[in-house]
Amino acid sequence: MIIDNSYLHLVMLWWEVAISVIAAIALFVHSLDHFSNKLQKRADGKLKIVIAKISNNKYKAFLLGFVATAIIQSSSAVISITISFVDSGLITFANSLPMILGSNLGTTFTAWLVSLDVSFLGSILVVIGFIIGYFPERIRLFSKPFFYLGLILFSLNLISANLAPIKESEEIVRFLSYASNPFFGIFLGMILTVITQASSVTIGLSIILCGQGVLGLDSAIGIIVGSNLGTTSTAFLASLKLGTIAKRTAFVNLLFNLFGTLIYLPFYSTFDDLVGKINAPIAMQAAFAHLFFNLAISIMLMPFIKQIVRGLNIYWDRRAARRKEIA
Repeated sequence: MIIDNSYLHLVMLWWEVAISVIAAIALFVHSLDHFSNKLQKRADGKLKIVIAKISNNKYKAFLLGFVATAIIQSSSAVISITISFVDSGLITFANSLPMILGSNLGTTFTAWLVSLDVSFLGSILVVIGFIIGYFPERIRLFSKPFFYLGLILFSLNLISANLAPIKESEEIVRFLSYASNPFFGIFLGMILTVITQASSVTIGLSIILCGQGVLGLDSAIGIIVGSNLGTTSTAFLASLKLGTIAKRTAFVNLLFNLFGTLIYLPFYSTFDDLVGKINAPIAMQAAFAHLFFNLAISIMLMPFIKQIVRGLNIYWDRRAARRKEIA
């Protein structure tokens, strides 16, 4: 059997592209994990003190969730930590809900990093982090956070460069165009996030492909909304080994994001059109969409935190009573 050289060359080309993209994504995830872990270790003791002091105020708790996620760059990590604090009794179930909403809003910071051209800044931070590593102990503490933040930005540039050939593939472009259907886009974003266990990867890829013209804005928004739903799986998995109250907190995280998705669906066309009118590059429009989506959920739910908690507690109490009657 004779294999056409042009076909073999095409297969090898796409194999190289696939490996390069996977390697760049792996570097991004690795850098994100290490950056998050280093900051968590630095702030672990202080974070508990801060949370204990301000978590009784829902607006301060919301701000804490937002800032912590914007700094650590992982809403999954912040929400998982919050759930563990609820389980240990450090904060109450009611006080954890504003933190979850704030964390969901804080994750939009990653989308902005992707939408902006910060590749050169990444290289600078890697060099700064490397140099600081040779300084005295007190300064050397900042070496790895700087280094891994630089790697995050640097890897985003690698992903963008390696994804460029995708727009030449009619099959891939055609498949991704189906994401303009909000149901398919949300499903695709959710599945990709559940698989990678990192909404930052899904959102980052969608914004990069959007900026390259491979994804339309409506497709990117659908995938971003789906990734918000998919990222709740991480907190759910983290709660499995914890107590009932922790599982309930993870469940509410799912409810919040499901609420946002259900609100988005009837108005997706209007929302996409409004975002498309923003005078900015299309990648930045996608980042705006992510921000507006999470901000809208927070604005709608924050005033009703007490009512939500009361309603859920009544539901769970009645459910427990019915189980006792059956038993």
